[in-house]
Amino acid sequence: MSITKTLFGKMSCGCEVNAYTLKNSSGAYVKILNLGGIVNEIYMPDRDGALDDIVCGFDSVEGYLTGGGYQGALIGRFANRIRGGRFTYGGKTYNLAKNDNGINHLHGGDKGFNLKLWNVTPAEGSCGCADRLILEITSPDGEEGYDGNLTLRVTYSFGEDNVFGIHYEAETDADTPANFTNHSYFNLDGIGGGDVLSQLMYIDCDRVTVNDDELVPTGEIIGVAGTKYDFRKFRAIEDSFDNNFILNADATVKYSAEVRSEKSGRAVEVWTDMPAIQIYNAVMMDGAVPFKRGIKQQPHHAVCLETQFYPDAVNHPNFPSCILKAGEKYDRTTQFRFKTI
Repeated sequence: MSITKTLFGKMSCGCEVNAYTLKNSSGAYVKILNLGGIVNEIYMPDRDGALDDIVCGFDSVEGYLTGGGYQGALIGRFANRIRGGRFTYGGKTYNLAKNDNGINHLHGGDKGFNLKLWNVTPAEGSCGCADRLILEITSPDGEEGYDGNLTLRVTYSFGEDNVFGIHYEAETDADTPANFTNHSYFNLDGIGGGDVLSQLMYIDCDRVTVNDDELVPTGEIIGVAGTKYDFRKFRAIEDSFDNNFILNADATVKYSAEVRSEKSGRAVEVWTDMPAIQIYNAVMMDGAVPFKRGIKQQPHHAVCLETQFYPDAVNHPNFPSCILKAGEKYDRTTQFRFKTI
């Protein structure tokens, strides 16, 4: 295993954006930026051993700042939407940025963790152990309207077994919503491989939250049987999704979802201890900035597998609590296990 560091580009302030590549002996690798903790590239073999990049993203810093979609980034303090940019906790009402069409709060606000430059510590593995990349930030009290000085450490790992791990650890000195995820867009046929509608998906999920027309949960929970949300057996993605699937979770890291391509033979298993997964298959992907290699953004180009707490959980007492209390530790793991079929 090895980790290499290269200059990816610079911010307008002159700050360097660096890329860290974690590569195994087969040639498969993951490339991470210190900007937003962005997953810039994932090269995985198909059934014939041919490597290709399977995550969307951009060739430049400017692309990530202007291209939209939170491509590959770490998301916080709160992944997904909060209705009206407003919630009440402990008798206090919090007003957050309405950065989702001026209506709701989305992915942490005007300047979420996806736009921060993270402190990075590489740790190469030895004796068969995975390489690790440790990213850390501090979100000060009051940032984006949230209480508490929050510290977050995210450890990316990648090993000989083609398992890409994400371990989130956070602490705060005041109670605060805490809901972190990674926003990578996967296309198992490669980023130039067309849409993902024919790729097959499985989700260990019996129930989903119901969205309103602003894509925010109403609070109602329904069973997936007989609906387009039933992926309890592998079937083609086919439809448009931007929905929260409630995992049949038990607070351990377990097999929870999988996407596979019969065309390329690539597959990715999702193992997590999070209670839900947001499936978003790029319904609104139509940005003007092209992806790597000049590939045009198009709807259904890829699928996001965002493990997280439920959207708008702070406004629904019947949802699992997303509040990280002062003095407690947030400790969650998600793994993307790549394989061929």
